[in-house]
Amino acid sequence: MAGVTLMTDRRPSLPPLLHGMRDRSPGLGAGLLGGAVAAALGLGSLAVLVLALWISSPYPDSGPDGALHVAAALWLLGHGVELVRTDTLSGVPQPVGVSPLLLLALPMWLVHRAARDATDASPEPDGPPPVPARTAWTGVVLGYLGVGTAAALYCSGGELRPHWGWVTVCLPVAAAVPAAAGVWTAHGCPRGPLRRLLPRLPGPVRALLSGPDAWARLTAAVRAAAAGTAVLAGGGALLVGVSLVLHGDVARASFLQLTAGWTGRFAVLLLGIALIPNAAVWSASYALGPGFVLGAGHLVRPLASDPAPLLPPFPLLAAVPDPGPGNRLDWAVGLVPVAAGVTVAWFLARAAAGRRWRTGAGEEAGWRAAPWSAVRTAGALVLAALLCGTAVSLLAALSGGRLGAGTLADFGPVWWQAGPVAALWITVTGMPVTLVSRAWRLWRGRARARAAERAGRAATGAARARLKAAGKGAENPAPQPSKPVKGAKTASAPGGGQLEDELYDFLPTGDSYPRAWREDDLPGASRWEALRAASTPARTPEQPSTPTPPPPADAPRPTGDPAADTPRPVTGPAAGDPCGRYPAPDPSPATAAESPSEPARPPLPHPAAPSDTSGPPGPAEPPATA
Repeated sequence: MAGVTLMTDRRPSLPPLLHGMRDRSPGLGAGLLGGAVAAALGLGSLAVLVLALWISSPYPDSGPDGALHVAAALWLLGHGVELVRTDTLSGVPQPVGVSPLLLLALPMWLVHRAARDATDASPEPDGPPPVPARTAWTGVVLGYLGVGTAAALYCSGGELRPHWGWVTVCLPVAAAVPAAAGVWTAHGCPRGPLRRLLPRLPGPVRALLSGPDAWARLTAAVRAAAAGTAVLAGGGALLVGVSLVLHGDVARASFLQLTAGWTGRFAVLLLGIALIPNAAVWSASYALGPGFVLGAGHLVRPLASDPAPLLPPFPLLAAVPDPGPGNRLDWAVGLVPVAAGVTVAWFLARAAAGRRWRTGAGEEAGWRAAPWSAVRTAGALVLAALLCGTAVSLLAALSGGRLGAGTLADFGPVWWQAGPVAALWITVTGMPVTLVSRAWRLWRGRARARAAERAGRAATGAARARLKAAGKGAENPAPQPSKPVKGAKTASAPGGGQLEDELYDFLPTGDSYPRAWREDDLPGASRWEALRAASTPARTPEQPSTPTPPPPADAPRPTGDPAADTPRPVTGPAAGDPCGRYPAPDPSPATAAESPSEPARPPLPHPAAPSDTSGPPGPAEPPATA
């Protein structure tokens, strides 16, 4: 038993083992699992939707296997993979390359979240270290590509087959980019990867990012470009809605012509909703000027639109402008790029004027408050225009594609035209607005600084005047109780903060016991008189007394003393003089003879009188009776 006990004592306890397993880095396996789960979630959501439509359809064309093939094909189409349709009337396979942008949003978000979770970055400072960026990124991408390759192999035998050339290009890109963004954000958005990417940029672009505040200008340019792209996309969506309202009859007829059942109409409605972002990008390209293509040689622009070929009936295609030269309503779409340029200019002018924005995280956090020069502001605007043009080109390329091998071989905006034109619009419309707004903000800031400086000087002078007046008031013989200086808490120095003179207050030096307290306090005077009468011993008959001659008849009497002719039976301070400053006159012989004899009593201690004796005595008291 001793040996068993010894082994039990040496065995580690269970909580430390669990703690070590919890702190252990998940590594590559967790990344693989996260990427596979993200792909399965996106594929499963489409499979559930397609199966629900297949179940509700009264006359399905295929079984559940065909519905699953369609779901896998739509999932690949959402990643930008071009499909090939084999069941055509002519028997010739036709490509389907227009990818609904709304189908791409869900997979990219899932991959981004999977990469963040695979990094396993702890919010606690003493937590386990996160998984290395390359390990997490590799695991998520490989797991996602594994499920994607299986889905492509599965739907290769269906009516909608993926083009393997597009699969090898689009699927890895669609998985790698959001995974890299997720890992970068999980590590706190470090600047190291961007700095390593900077030398690979062209020389003119690197020149725009030179200077001590290069990171702040890059951040402001990215924000401004994102805002400008959002305004272009939102303006395009607004144009789509207006055009659908103007062509409402045609859109309704095409919607009813496609299918007769409610299940089919619901499927067409879902497809139209998924293609709304594509239509918004097409409308934005139309507002920029290059327009979009509806087949080979059929260009739709604000100035003039070529006659469109015979298009399949679809509600969004019914919103295409009428052919012919443009009218004033078509020219009014130019307000959309103007609004985008003004938005970019507003963001950059706000940053160029010294507006305080967060420029980093952790140890590199800081606030940039120094204004930019006009040259650097113009360079930041050009950089924002280039970023916005790049985003528009990417969206235009993703929103278009092929819908056939003949007339519909080219469908959608021309990406290599839409991007440069967008950058040109933003540069031309945003440059004057940016410079003028920057100058106005700087002037307003200087005016506010001068006003604040004048207010600070005035507050300082007023505070000093109040302190000087308070010092003079302390020398007044009848000072008033001190009051807090008005405005002592609100006065501020020119540079901000509280004045040093206003931090302290002074009490005036004067009489702590005002005269009004001694003159008006009648109960207090009565108590003093009672104590004085009780503490003064009476004269005995054995004490010698010297007769006092009576005063002359014509002697003046003291005014204000009604008891001047009446002798007082006690000695000590006079009545009405509690401080004992004036001695009382001796009693007359007659009064001493008539006073009854009393045994001598020990004197009581006199209470302490107020220290200030500079005031006049109070009113005379009535004579005390024995």
